[in-house]
Amino acid sequence: MKDKRILYVSSEVVPYLPETEISSMSFETPRMVNQQGGQIRIFMPRYGNINERRHQLHEVIRLSGINLVINDLDMPLIIKVASIPKERIQVYFIDNDEYFKRKATLTDEDGALFPDNDERAIFFAKGVIETVKKLNWSPDIIHVHGWLASLLPMYLKQFYKDEPLFTESKIVTSIYNQSFEGTLNKDMVNKVKFDNIDDAFIKELAKPTYNSLMKVAIDHSDALIIGSKEIPDELSKYLNESKKPILDYKSKDEFGEAYVDFYNTKVLG
Repeated sequence: MKDKRILYVSSEVVPYLPETEISSMSFETPRMVNQQGGQIRIFMPRYGNINERRHQLHEVIRLSGINLVINDLDMPLIIKVASIPKERIQVYFIDNDEYFKRKATLTDEDGALFPDNDERAIFFAKGVIETVKKLNWSPDIIHVHGWLASLLPMYLKQFYKDEPLFTESKIVTSIYNQSFEGTLNKDMVNKVKFDNIDDAFIKELAKPTYNSLMKVAIDHSDALIIGSKEIPDELSKYLNESKKPILDYKSKDEFGEAYVDFYNTKVLG
């Protein structure tokens, strides 16, 4: 993996959020690549329950300050950065007062999904891509974790398809069992359509369930990794029908060699 550039985009990463399958792998995978001499960058949302002082987040003025249009509204993009202690890994945080200031991640205190999670997902996807453009950093691989990050493959292949920085980038999405009940905002598909994205690529979002979001991610990825021991049957079937390179589930203790081999032979090979 020496000198390979890998961009990790995740809805959650330890040590900034509690340990889950996603947050743990979103840390372990880049750490492993980093130790092998790869160049990595990690992006995640700056949720309001992340302690900025304890984790020493600070705003990067030169990257902040652009507005992203979400459903015809201008939303200011704020970029913060921190380093994971002892690992010499930089983490970039996508922030916006409207979407991420609240002291929670994806649900309220009663466990109900926030009604604007659809817009937060759109903002996160666009925010990551715009920031990487500002950094002028062209990744060899973009590895996506978690459903809040799941629109990134589609935005990259559709909305940003003419962006030369990503011409050679390969997208890998990890599919987990960490989902949500019900659907996101029913108007989500129209908000994505506002960005002139063809119906054919987002028809699954007419009913934005967890499985629908992941299907759109699968459609726009170059390769897939099964991140949980068990995933929904509907997604297993969809993965098999995709005819794309798929790496079966590997536990945290055994993933290293398998991921590197998959990156080198199936994604970049």
